[in-house]
Parts: sequence; structure tokens; C-alpha cells
Amino acid sequence: MSKLFYPKLAVNNIKKNSKTYIPYILTCIGAVMMFYNMCFLAEVNDIGYLSDSTSLRQILFFGAVVIGIFSFIFLFYTNSFLVKKRKKEFGLFNILGMEKKHIAKIMFFETLFTSLVSIVIGILTGILLSKLMVLLLFRLISFKIVFGFEIPIKAVLYAIFLFAGIFTINLVNNIRQVHLSKPIELLKGSNVGEKEPKTKWLMATIGALCLGYGYYIALTTESPLAALSLFFIAVILVITGTYCLFAAGSIAVLKILRRNKKYYYKAKHFISISGMIYRMKQNAAGLANICILSTAVIVMLSTTVSLYVGMEDVLRTRYPRNIIVSVYNVSDEDAEKLDAIIKEQTEKANTVQKNVARYRSIYFNTIQNGASFTLNRSGSYSSQDIAAVIFMTADDYNEMENKSISLSKDEALLYTLKGNIPGDTLDFDGFKLTVKERLDSINIEAKVSSVLFNSYCIIVDDMDTIRQIYASISGTDGNMGERSYYYGFDVTGDRHVQINLVRVLNEELNKLNLDGYTEGSEISRESFYTLYGGLFFLGLFLGLLFIMATVLIIYYKQIAEGFDDKQRYEIMQKVGMSLREVKKAIHSQILTVFFLPLVAAVIHIAFAFKVITKMLAIFNLTNIPLFAVCTAITIIVFAVFYTAVYMLTARTYYKIVS
Repeated sequence: MSKLFYPKLAVNNIKKNSKTYIPYILTCIGAVMMFYNMCFLAEVNDIGYLSDSTSLRQILFFGAVVIGIFSFIFLFYTNSFLVKKRKKEFGLFNILGMEKKHIAKIMFFETLFTSLVSIVIGILTGILLSKLMVLLLFRLISFKIVFGFEIPIKAVLYAIFLFAGIFTINLVNNIRQVHLSKPIELLKGSNVGEKEPKTKWLMATIGALCLGYGYYIALTTESPLAALSLFFIAVILVITGTYCLFAAGSIAVLKILRRNKKYYYKAKHFISISGMIYRMKQNAAGLANICILSTAVIVMLSTTVSLYVGMEDVLRTRYPRNIIVSVYNVSDEDAEKLDAIIKEQTEKANTVQKNVARYRSIYFNTIQNGASFTLNRSGSYSSQDIAAVIFMTADDYNEMENKSISLSKDEALLYTLKGNIPGDTLDFDGFKLTVKERLDSINIEAKVSSVLFNSYCIIVDDMDTIRQIYASISGTDGNMGERSYYYGFDVTGDRHVQINLVRVLNEELNKLNLDGYTEGSEISRESFYTLYGGLFFLGLFLGLLFIMATVLIIYYKQIAEGFDDKQRYEIMQKVGMSLREVKKAIHSQILTVFFLPLVAAVIHIAFAFKVITKMLAIFNLTNIPLFAVCTAITIIVFAVFYTAVYMLTARTYYKIVS
């Protein structure tokens, strides 16, 4: 036998199965290209020119890890489809006298050729597009373009090792399946799943409970910190619920529809419902995958787009003033010196202060239980129990707000930044204050205006009351140190003036040996654009990858359905069903199967909207209408794309069955 017999046979097999192999190879090339480019960006020297290159490299490295894991799972999944469609062919080889070790050789060469084409073309395409990726990334983060070209060897090796490993695992799994199967099982391999599945009420109930509890978490979570920790639990529950309901719940619904004689005994409903019932077991995983991927695409794109588009809102939330000076444990004397320095340096910069916000305060980190506040001594608490309490004296409040309020020892003014305090009595571990008035606004902004947990500003009569409160909740003699000092202001100068002023004020703070710092929006702008531009770039990249996976799953699903239904529709035409009626039945079935995952994805996003907005608060995005608009636009654009895919695959399906 010629040494080239098996390689030639492998090439011929790939050609004969081009309808399934070409999309698979193109997807592999795309995955290799995307993985290489993400590794390239994480390694390329051009990123080193950024001031915050470390955080950007971490984001890109995380993206490469996600792409690598997803590529392994997805290519393993699609490879199982290819093997299933080829089992009949391998069974014929086996019956005609070819041993399983010879079939294994054919599979080896098929995998070898597929992997070589995918890896080589994928890396070459990635190299050709690599500079474009750098230019796009730098464009998104508003960084000056750097000219040059390089090919990081690490990125090439990472891509080769990862995808060579994926193809090897797929080959071993394919050989294992063929080796363990009898010839008759191989011949009938593509028809597995044709028995009518039983209604699994337990699985359907578990799915409904998981989905319901996941939705409950998303709707009831209030704290951004809690949202960050509970979001992933909710995601796991929703994914579990989605798979269970598509696998068991869909069968239950279809059987209920079948019992409705008026609905069921119509040509288009009869064919589509009966067909879906018999193959829903194998359809369920594909439909659930499409639903989860669609949800992931919409969530990633809507969040990263809103963060990028709302960059100015983010900066203003994080920096409510152009220049912010924050100093801790500072005496009244040092505070006066600081005022003089800020005024002097502002005048030297030939700029004018505007919208000045200045106040003294002291900050306590407490555990809140309704209207009661204590220090955490046990070490165990929920993130929803943490509360930041900022105390100010009536004199400081009057000076800041230009008012003349007066308070007695047991009275307080209360302003709620985040959270809720019931009733009109505040209890600090035994020391009680009566809320004289709840303030609607206050000129306190600093970092506390964007904290992630409950926070309250409380105005009392004088420092002696604050010391008594501290003594009560800490169990000490009330020696709490000096108050903090916040001084924020806008300036009339341009970006360079603001950056220089921040640097000069930081130098002056160091000279005074004060525990504090100066910050501003302009000096941090590049870091913010680097972080959020990197997230936006990652969102686009992963969104494209997930869309590609969604299209391939849909395409393979429709091909599999087409070949499975071909004989059934031929029989129906022979018993008198017209071609027009067949087409209507096909349209009804595909329409139901196709848009069910999209509808489910939109429902998932609707329930997740609130918890996502809480998580976006961690990134200083509080513009909920902006996120709502970005989400709506993303859903519409994705739905249009999804419909286009539906039209193309419906045509392919119809060609196969007719």
C-alpha cells in the first residue's frame, strides 16, 4: 500500500465534507488569529509607552486567557458535531474491511492537515493584522500612534502550543469514540436521539428554581460590592437554569402544545412540533449555547460601549472638581497653612479657583443594622452591612453651605449618599442622636460621593460630641486623632496648567510632611482612557469571537437538522403534502427554534439590568440612561444580525430538505 494512501484519503474526505469542514476550518483560523493578536498586544513593546501600561497588559492578558479557554470549549463542541456526522462514513470503512487503527490513521491526517492550515494561516493573518490592532487600540485609548513593527516570539509560541493541544485532544477523543463503537453503532451514529424524550419534570423544576433565584439576586442586590460578588453566582444559576429549561422545559411545553388539538393538527404546527419533540434532546444544548452566547455578546458590548462613550461622565463622577486635595489627620494650624499654599500656587499658575468645596470631617467605618451603628469586632460581616459615616461640626457645615443652623447635643442633620436609615433616631452603640432634619443636598463630594457601600454624612453640634460617639463605638477614651481636610476646586486653566498644579501641590504636601495627596481629572485622564479603552477593545474582541461561535453553532445546527429532516419531508411529499406546505412547515420550525434563544437572552438581560448598573458604579459610571440606550441599541443591532443569519441558514436548510 502506498505511503500516501492515508494522506490522500484524508484530503478527499475533507473535500467531500466541505460543507462542514470549511466553516470549521475558517472558525479555527479566526480563533487562532484572535488569540495571537491578544497575546501580541499583551507582549508588544509599543504598549510600554503608556503611563499605565501594566493595567492594560493585565486586561489584554486576561482577554487572551478567556479566548484560549473559550476556544478549547467551543472547538471541542464543534468537533463533536463533525465526528457525529462522520460516524456513518467510518462505519462503512470498518464494514468494508478497514481496521480501526487504519481509521485512526485517516483521522490523524485529517486533524494534521486541518490543524496545520488553521494554525499557519491564523498566525500569518494575525501577524498581518497585528499593527492594525495596535492602531485601533491606541485610537480607542486616545494615545499618540507609535510606528514600528514586531512579531513577539512568545505570542507565536503561545498560539502554536494552545491550538496544537486543542487539536490533539480532539483527535484523541475522536479516536476513542470510534474505537469504543461497534460498526453498527457507527452506521447509526448520526441518528442518535430520535426516540421521543420523556418529560423530565424534576429537571424542569430545578431549571425554573435556578433561573428564578438568579433573577431574584439580580433584582434585589443593592450594594455595588455585593453585586460584584453575587453577580457570578447569579450567572451560574441562570446558565444552569437555561440549560435545564431548554432540555426539559422545552419538551414539556411542546408536549402541552401537542395536547392542544386545535393548534397541533395544522400542517405547519404538526410537522414543526413533532420534529422538535423528537430531537429536542440534541437541540437543547445548541439552543442553550446560542442563548448564553447571545446574552454574553449583548452584555459585554453594552457595558464596554457605555463605559467608553460615558468617559467624561465617569471622570466627573470620580473627580467632581478639577483639582482635589485630600489630607488625613491634619491639625487646624496645618489646614490654614495648606489653604495659603493652595491659594499661592493657584495664583502662580495664573488661574482662578471656581466652585470651591472645602470642609473638615472625620470618617468612621462601621457596621450598620437599621439605624444602629457599631464597629466590627467579630471580623465577620456582609458587604451590605458596611457603612461609612462622615461626621462634621455645625460650624464647618455653616461655613461650607453659608448657613446658620444650630444643634443641641442630642440633635443631628443627616444626609444620605447611599443606603437607608429608618426612623429618626441614630444609635451609635448606646449613644443616640435625634435626626432634626434630613438634608436633600450637601456640598460634600470627594471620593465619598462614589463609594461602593452605604455612606452617610452626619452634622452634629461640635467636636466634643464626635469624640463621645467615637468613645461609645470604639470602647476607648475618645482619642480619635485629628480630622481630615478636603479642598476641591475647578480652575480656568487648560489641561497642562491643571496637571502642573496637581504636581506642585503634591510636592508642597510632601514638604509639610502631611498624610495626603492631590489629584485631578486631567492628570488621570490617560489612565482612565487606557483602562476603559482597553476594556472596550476587549469587549469588541470577545464580542466578535462569541458572535462567530454563535453563527457556527447555528449553521451546524441547521445542517444537522436539514439532513435529519430530509427523508422525513420526502415521505410527506410522497403522501400528498405540497412543496408550499413543506416550506411553510420549515419556516415555522426554524422561526420557533431560532428566535427562542434570542428572546430568552433579552429576558436575561432585562432581569440583569439592575445588578449590572450596580457593578458599573464600581467603574464610576452612574449614568443609567446612557447604559440603557447602549443596551437597547446593542440588542437592536444584534437582533438585525441574528435575523440575517436566520435568513441565510433557513435557505441552506430548505435546500437540503427539498
